[in-house]
Amino acid sequence: MTNQNYDTIIIGAGINGLVAAAYLGKAGLKVLVVERREMLGGAAATEEVFPGYRMNTGSADIGLFNPRIVSELHLQNHGLQYLDSSALFFLPQLDGDSLTIFHDREKSRHEIARFSSHDAEKFGFFLERIQSMSAVLEMIALMTPPDLPNIRYNQLLPWLRAGLKVKRLGNEQLMEFLRILPMSINDFLDEWFVTPQLKAAIGFNGVAGLMQGPRASGTTFMLLYQAVAAGKDAVRASRFCRGGSGMLSEALANVVRRYGAEISTGHGVENITVQDGKVQGVVLENGRRINARMVVSSVNCHHTFFDLVDPTILDVGFVRELRQIKFRGSTARVNFALERLPSFPGSTSNKLDGHIIICPNLDILERAYDDAKYGRISQNLVLDLTIPSLLDNSLAPPGKHVMSVDVRYTPYHLESSNWDTKRESLGDQVVELLEKYSPGFMDLITGRQVLTPLDYERQYGLQEGCIYHGQMGLDQIAFMRPIPGFARYRTPIENLYLCGAGTHPGGGVTGLPGYNAAREIIYDLRRS
Repeated sequence: MTNQNYDTIIIGAGINGLVAAAYLGKAGLKVLVVERREMLGGAAATEEVFPGYRMNTGSADIGLFNPRIVSELHLQNHGLQYLDSSALFFLPQLDGDSLTIFHDREKSRHEIARFSSHDAEKFGFFLERIQSMSAVLEMIALMTPPDLPNIRYNQLLPWLRAGLKVKRLGNEQLMEFLRILPMSINDFLDEWFVTPQLKAAIGFNGVAGLMQGPRASGTTFMLLYQAVAAGKDAVRASRFCRGGSGMLSEALANVVRRYGAEISTGHGVENITVQDGKVQGVVLENGRRINARMVVSSVNCHHTFFDLVDPTILDVGFVRELRQIKFRGSTARVNFALERLPSFPGSTSNKLDGHIIICPNLDILERAYDDAKYGRISQNLVLDLTIPSLLDNSLAPPGKHVMSVDVRYTPYHLESSNWDTKRESLGDQVVELLEKYSPGFMDLITGRQVLTPLDYERQYGLQEGCIYHGQMGLDQIAFMRPIPGFARYRTPIENLYLCGAGTHPGGGVTGLPGYNAAREIIYDLRRS
């Protein structure tokens, strides 16, 4: 840090904080990004967990990252290199044929036809329906929600334009969108398909990161959200990055610095200084005070307002609404360093370069949730595996591999124990399940890292281990995110803004909360 005074201080060098910093720097502001960890990227980092093995400790892929940001910031000129897998999903089965869904529609239809000609015939129509619906969500994701209930005409105008665009889809499509949005993913898929493996492959995405089962209402919304920017042949946006997911953060950091902004790591923010209801700057954990016209927080709302700000200066109603935000983290991660590539029944290397889903059917997924909702680690664990070293050999020593496993469901609040004592037993449970699907797997392991919801809270600042900074149910999206009346990235404190995943449009590595917040900040500056 070369200055004591900045136009803007951004708290947190996760994806959204870096995106906001890039756009604010591009607008000519003097920007400082402050990150508590030495590593950039937050929950989208790639770290050398074991010597020679670089692992994604957060997001396994960056497929949701918005292509508009990539284009406008020229990220592919600053170190971002996409790697596209052949397979989207591979579902190994213990007692039957394994199923592969490819990024190629025709290859997927041919594969599905082995199970059901009916499902193969409907698959193309299903993709078109998902694409048209997710395009609506993408359009909404790029807009700032209106300030309900105190809505103003200038806030509503962009949404009226979006409404007209949706209307052009036709009355039938519009009514279908409104019908399926609150549906459970189980009911929605029952309307289309009969093959349990196919419904599991698709329905798994409807509960991604949620403490909800596939029979919960609103999970079809999450399926559509995961499909934004997926392309015409895929049901989920999934792309990998050379060097690991953390290279997206590095590319953004290169752009941030190119526009003259500074990034400071290794010291977090102790508190946000406020005087007479207006932001003055921040005080770092090392005691250094830095002044700024504006402060933009990309960390979760609870940490921002209950730890960094004195909550006694906030309105009681605002505090009450904040306390009602539901987090409910449900995902753990187990990273493995492997001696060689594991084998699965019916697999070839081009089937393993995407996501490998251990979920025989949606009934197993529902039973896994049944355990978790009572605070128990699921006995029927459901796994989402990636082996990124298949596409990128720089992540592991020659001939060796890294594997990341997202584990569902793993509740933050355990019924009769705690994660400090259950951490390694969860890792053992994952290994035992993988050994069933890939005999000899445990003999390949040379290193293992287990990250529980508690670890994600302690190390990465994710409240209750929630990867979205708040559940993404229908009650916590759009103009209700983070809370009603404060969905426009502004806060009750003058010149304090929010740009994290707890704001619209929500979590996942999209970059859109940072993108939208930067646009609103620039608008406020020009107006003033």
